[in-house]
Amino acid sequence: MDIGTAKPTAEEQRLATHHMIDVVDPDEHYDAALFAAQADDVIASLGGKGVLPVVAGGTGLYVKALIHGLSEAIPSDKGVSQRLEAEVSELGSAALHARLAQVDPDYAAKISGNDPARIVRALSVYEVTGKPLSAHHAEHAFAESRYEALKICLFSDRETLYDRINRRVDLMVEEGLLDEVRGLLAKGYHRGLKSMGSIGYRHMVEHLEDGVSWEETIRLLKRDTRRFAKRQLTWFRSDAEMTWLAPGDHDGLFSAVEEFII
Repeated sequence: MDIGTAKPTAEEQRLATHHMIDVVDPDEHYDAALFAAQADDVIASLGGKGVLPVVAGGTGLYVKALIHGLSEAIPSDKGVSQRLEAEVSELGSAALHARLAQVDPDYAAKISGNDPARIVRALSVYEVTGKPLSAHHAEHAFAESRYEALKICLFSDRETLYDRINRRVDLMVEEGLLDEVRGLLAKGYHRGLKSMGSIGYRHMVEHLEDGVSWEETIRLLKRDTRRFAKRQLTWFRSDAEMTWLAPGDHDGLFSAVEEFII
């Protein structure tokens, strides 16, 4: 899964050493806890060599798991989860996402209406504990940091950001995203896998297997990527420790890093 994940190119990897690329197959389970454990090993190794690690990416939960650790186990009920999963099958994930927005609007704003696993989890937590999942996360947010870290988020105005997203989608298509997904399906990586349900891959599968027109596929891919970016910003705006910089603000970046290191 190279193109749809915007994996660093060979040239980019030559210019700077990258870690934790190609560490899992598309049908293998992977989550924030596994990421944090693997990242801990890499950070410890780099620290032993006097190298300052740079963690790059856009998944807020994974960053939080690395820096703060994961919340203590939140009570769940298998029966409740199974009932909610059945409702997803009957009513669709969008309907349950709307229900989640009523009881936990903060968390609902952070996840897609097409993410049944997280929707079911959040609704289950609310039913079992009587408290929104976002409230559980907020309580955990005050946990002591596992690392001393400088957090930087790049921010553009909406018009610029959306234009870059649209052009990025066009570039991925030009580079062969559709053929990449064809190849994955041919290898047996079916649409039910979590990895194949991610943005870009899901859209190509819907074109290939459901007959969604190519024009509509590209429109939906651009739209859903823009929505994902909006949810990312919502997540990072809730982090009071975040340093916000404009892309290309090298002076601001160097100043922030220098101040952090000193």
